[in-house]
Amino acid sequence: MAAANAGGANLGGFILPIAILVFFYLFAIRPQKKREKEIREMRESLKVGDEIITIGGICGKIIKIKDEIITIEVGANRTKIDLTRWAIGSVANKAETKDTKEDGDNNN
Repeated sequence: MAAANAGGANLGGFILPIAILVFFYLFAIRPQKKREKEIREMRESLKVGDEIITIGGICGKIIKIKDEIITIEVGANRTKIDLTRWAIGSVANKAETKDTKEDGDNNN
């Protein structure tokens, strides 16, 4: 009978760490991966004309994209700054393309 209780204690000792790992995965790792995927998709879909905000807080308009280097225009003096793609924090306003405008006109 003592052997049966010892086996049950070992099983209980495995359940708690596994439950903690599952909880940690569901509420920490999985949402972080989802956010990273959304940011990666946003950075891949950047176009000339988009207004962006960098991770440093600089607001500007994309004027040129070449591989991983993006040139933005900021301020009243139209200063040009070269950035890497990973430095883009968010897109403030997406530039409208002709296809988007035509789709909007057709819906009315």
